[in-house]
Amino acid sequence: MLIRELLERNEEKLDPRAARSINSRKRRREKKSPVRTEFQRDRDRILHSKSFRRLKHKTQVFIAPEGDHFRTRLTHTLEVSQIARTIARALNLNEDLTEAIALGHDIGHTPFGHIGEKVLDELSENGFKHNEQSLRVVDKLEYNGKGLNLTFAVRNGILTHSKGMGPFFPQDSSLIPVTLEGQIVRISDSIAYVNHDIDDAIRAGIITEKDIPDSTKKKLGKTFAKRIDTMVIDVINMSMKNNLESIIMSRDIHDEIILLRQFLYKRVYWRKETEQNHQKIRNILFTILNTLKKEPGKFINPYPERDSIERRITDFIAGMTDRYALTLFEEITLPTYIY
Repeated sequence: MLIRELLERNEEKLDPRAARSINSRKRRREKKSPVRTEFQRDRDRILHSKSFRRLKHKTQVFIAPEGDHFRTRLTHTLEVSQIARTIARALNLNEDLTEAIALGHDIGHTPFGHIGEKVLDELSENGFKHNEQSLRVVDKLEYNGKGLNLTFAVRNGILTHSKGMGPFFPQDSSLIPVTLEGQIVRISDSIAYVNHDIDDAIRAGIITEKDIPDSTKKKLGKTFAKRIDTMVIDVINMSMKNNLESIIMSRDIHDEIILLRQFLYKRVYWRKETEQNHQKIRNILFTILNTLKKEPGKFINPYPERDSIERRITDFIAGMTDRYALTLFEEITLPTYIY
């Protein structure tokens, strides 16, 4: 018996509602691995992709931070993965699927964090959403235009993870991940960022511990670690009480996370200084966009060939790291000195 078959047999011990790799589907048929399940192979393909490596130089919140301890899009992704795997393991769900979705959920994110996404949405002809771009990356852009050929469960989890200011538990079923593992990542994403963005904002001197709402300290905890612990345990307990019909949290904790998210948007993401950065980043990306339209062949990949040049320009900009975007902007705008 192959090692992969032993691993698939071990998945039979998971909760009946867990996703199983033996039932997974892909867009293109391919020979199965002798040692890895389909979900494990999805995880590895994401981990070894160029887009994943670029996340280390993409902003989470603070633009091109000088400090060594601010989160990047990569460290955010790893924190989401850790939280999601903890919940999945506690609920006896498929940890490999959970990890694959978590590692891929932000793989299509823009440079310059929240502001970069907002600006690219304004500048792109058909708008821009990072969850849709993440799916496009794994489906079409990676591996020289062939994509990673991931399973449907991972692709669906990536597409449906994003909330923005929207609800954790939307009424529209198309916005809810089809697997419990995908639902775990959707919640874990919020648990991660509302906590680490507060931690980074305090480190940056934008807020202090005293600014954190009193109700948050009372209901969730006074420290970074305690707040995460409270949220994770609540999700586990409430989902078990719900017999894993879906991944949920208590109303009390849910409402407090929403309050904390609103606090972050007001005090951190869209504060006055952020609006000034918004205009600077808009100028950077607008300048790059116009330059690419004039000389697309100089920068743009030839794949996917069926897509318009405008679509490929959006792909190119979305794939940039913060530092590459700044370097390219300088090359475009600064004079070249001849010695």
